[in-house]
Amino acid sequence: MMPRMFVPALIFCATLIAVHPARAASTAAGAGKQDPQQQVAVIDSVVAVVNDDVITRQELNDRLRVVVRQLQKQGTPLPAPEVLEKQILERMIADMLQAQFAKESGVRVDDMQLDMTVTRIAQQNNFPSLAGFRARLESDGVDFKKFREEIRSEIISTRLREREVESKLVISDTEVASYLANKKKMGGAGEEFHLAHILVTVPEQASAEKIQAARDKAGQALDQLKGGADFAQVAAGASDAGDALKGGDLGWRSGDRIPPAFLNELQNLQPGQTTAVLRSPSGFHILKLVEKRSGSAPVVITQTHARHILIKTSEIVSESEARNSLMEIKQRIEGGADFAEQAKRFSQDGSAQQGGDLDWISPGQTVPEFEEAMNELQPGQLGAVQTQFGWHLIQVMERRNADVSVQQQNQQARTAIGTFKSDELYQDWLRQLRDRAFIEYRLEEHK
Repeated sequence: MMPRMFVPALIFCATLIAVHPARAASTAAGAGKQDPQQQVAVIDSVVAVVNDDVITRQELNDRLRVVVRQLQKQGTPLPAPEVLEKQILERMIADMLQAQFAKESGVRVDDMQLDMTVTRIAQQNNFPSLAGFRARLESDGVDFKKFREEIRSEIISTRLREREVESKLVISDTEVASYLANKKKMGGAGEEFHLAHILVTVPEQASAEKIQAARDKAGQALDQLKGGADFAQVAAGASDAGDALKGGDLGWRSGDRIPPAFLNELQNLQPGQTTAVLRSPSGFHILKLVEKRSGSAPVVITQTHARHILIKTSEIVSESEARNSLMEIKQRIEGGADFAEQAKRFSQDGSAQQGGDLDWISPGQTVPEFEEAMNELQPGQLGAVQTQFGWHLIQVMERRNADVSVQQQNQQARTAIGTFKSDELYQDWLRQLRDRAFIEYRLEEHK
């Protein structure tokens, strides 16, 4: 089945919809008024070479305008122009490397899947029609075609992470037992923490000099914070994490979703305080405790006994072909065919040999699209839904209210362990991708 560990928030889209219609007067790169001929020369220049592709000054400026709007909307003080420009360029390089890898390995998103995602984003932002959503974006100066391609890139990135990282996660029973024992000892199970962070990554097999350089960079960031600098501003300028341009905000996390070593440090903080520089396999971290509150895990939860048939999409099977195949199966079942037999014959999920039976499912155990579609069904009903894994035919068999069991606690522990292990593995994978690439910086040539 599909664990609900990582479903990206499509940050690019959320940023645009939250922005005020007023235009930003200039970019953080200090792109003020220029002579038109000079401006053409800058726009046409190359600021980075990434394998066989390039990033142009115009592309960098376009991304800068979006980021500046985001930071202004959040009320985050802008980092120094040259610092923010370098941060954006690094993220564009990482995005390009992932896009190149996806193309080489056959990971793609067709227009049908993209249109469905954009429509869902429009609905989530209270736009009943796609036309109204598009008009709003364009009124904010956003090119709709570029917006769609950004969303396509987000989906591809999600699929890459699932295939290259999450599918390879191994969580042992010993890890679960140790985690639960530590959780009980710390008493952190009933607490939730609103966190922000700064991450300075360390390359794989880095030399002592590179490790020291990363440590020094994190130390300089901490010195700025101790000197009274705004955390979000320092994160935007110094953090290598994907959420740096959101001020490093991690949102609320329960104690069981925080690595034990970090949780130990947070227990000693008051809201507003930051940790010292902390070391992990991915690099050096600084955590800020924004708020803390008591959590209240439900004593009784509603569980659903369901089964499903999955038709996966791939470089060979398109979104539409997968959907058509699933609809044919649905028609056969509605015509009297046995669901379990159809699952054994056609489902591409690990549950196929059990007739598609997923056993009892607790809230949060599946990806949001699957859970939402499942919750709308009454026992005996069939429903189809598309997720990042492909097209699913779902049948709810029964529901019950149940006390949180040891099995449920173990599953929650596995999910929590998977969350922070995957973060580490994902950073490792990105570093490996970068280490194999040819990257040439030309930003300084055009100052």
